[in-house]
Amino acid sequence: MRSILFVVRDPLPPIRADVRTLFGTEMPRYGVATELVGQGGSGDASPWPAGGMHVVGSLRSRFASVCAPLWDLLGLVRALRHGRPDCIQVRDKIASGVLGRIVAALLRVPFLYWMSFPIVEGFEVRRDDIGRHGRGLKWLGHALRAWASRAAIYRFVLPGARHVFVQSDAMADWLAAKGFDRSTMTAVPMGVDAQLFDRANVEPVDDPRLDNRRVVLYLGRIARSRRSDFLLDVADRLRATNPDVLLVIAGDAPSDDEMAWMRREIARRGLDGHVLLTGWLPQRTALGYAVRAEVGLSPIPRGTLFDVSSPTKLVEYLALGIPSVANDIPDQKLVIDESGAGLCVTMEPVPFADAVLQLLNDGALAAEFALRGPPYVTSHRTYDILGNNVAKTYKKILTESR
Repeated sequence: MRSILFVVRDPLPPIRADVRTLFGTEMPRYGVATELVGQGGSGDASPWPAGGMHVVGSLRSRFASVCAPLWDLLGLVRALRHGRPDCIQVRDKIASGVLGRIVAALLRVPFLYWMSFPIVEGFEVRRDDIGRHGRGLKWLGHALRAWASRAAIYRFVLPGARHVFVQSDAMADWLAAKGFDRSTMTAVPMGVDAQLFDRANVEPVDDPRLDNRRVVLYLGRIARSRRSDFLLDVADRLRATNPDVLLVIAGDAPSDDEMAWMRREIARRGLDGHVLLTGWLPQRTALGYAVRAEVGLSPIPRGTLFDVSSPTKLVEYLALGIPSVANDIPDQKLVIDESGAGLCVTMEPVPFADAVLQLLNDGALAAEFALRGPPYVTSHRTYDILGNNVAKTYKKILTESR
């Protein structure tokens, strides 16, 4: 059994499928065990039921983000008591990426980096947002963070990584354009648990508010940065053509303020009878709403932050046999083109609403799309398929490092 010491920014035990399923279930099948260091959560130090993932450190504190690098260092030290790992991997962390590279060099093991989001560019967007309201001390603090993060990631962490796992082929191409070797990157797009997202295993929710309505669905988080009010633009246009349409937004917001903003927008537009905002739901319940929908929506804003992403929701819709409308960020366009299970349009209210109406009005086309989705996901985007590809990469890296 080969071992990965993996530093993540997630709560532990992990709930994200690309950590929990990929490293807790899939990697052990290929003889790769994982020890996790993270923050938040329970800090439970017991092995995962799958037997291939072990939690060695978890930080629970209001100062977690400030103390995280120190905690990660302590976690690395604690993990080394279990023996020398075969590699050290850090995901989406900057200061801890620096630490990981240094510790890996001292141990003479490969250092790997996992980038699921362009975090430096995210800091720069936050800096610029603050700068629009004046350049005071708050702006200066964010400006310094963005500058230091850019220097750390692009001049030290990534150049020192033996291999970089990225979210999508678009992200790999983006990094290659910055001068990094494309051959040292592996794209690992978001996938689904095949059994969990088998429609036959999902019980439709019993909610009378959906009865006798043409239900369209958005399954995911709400945020201003994601331009979630775009969904309401679409709902407004759908209502004008088909008063029976109900948009179900099954998801939560990152803060109470953002959820309150969305509720205010719904009320301001007079959409209370045409938009159902559920808030947080257990996954099984959310899927119960999903399978009552006729069309799934996946609008993702264009731009540096999201163009390199790999949204889960579109793949989830397809796995459940829900005809979908998505906009043209690269990974979504790829999935739509390859699967033939949905329509891809620009993120504008008119074309998006028109595409939804096309599926609502053309039952034969919708049925054809519904049949194409599950087999595509099964052969391309389940975690057993993705896990096989990731395991091959680890085997190559860890064999070469011996």
